[in-house]
Amino acid sequence: MIRKDRRLVEREIRKVLKYKKPFFSYSLVANVAANRAGFPRFAAIFSGKSVTCGVSRNFFRRRAYDLAKPYLASSNASDVVLVPKKGKPLDHRDSMAVKAFEDDLRHLYKKIFPETP
Repeated sequence: MIRKDRRLVEREIRKVLKYKKPFFSYSLVANVAANRAGFPRFAAIFSGKSVTCGVSRNFFRRRAYDLAKPYLASSNASDVVLVPKKGKPLDHRDSMAVKAFEDDLRHLYKKIFPETP
């Protein structure tokens, strides 16, 4: 998990979803908006329609935050909100779904933060 000051709250998520620039992958959409905080902040939204149960929602949310850790030191001050696309539901017990999710997320983070390895 990442620190609380690096996570977005509901009011900030609404702002990002209103004034966004979307980045797409096969199964995810990353909505990005500039912020004045001076560092990147992240949020992941997983609804009951796209993720099978609460345990899976928490698993994928935590996984998204863990994969965001290398980008916390980036100079790109952006708010990033991750939303899964409709389609095949994500399940934490399906190793192929987890691997596809992680690959898509790494791809999106590389598009958003090109200067960070």
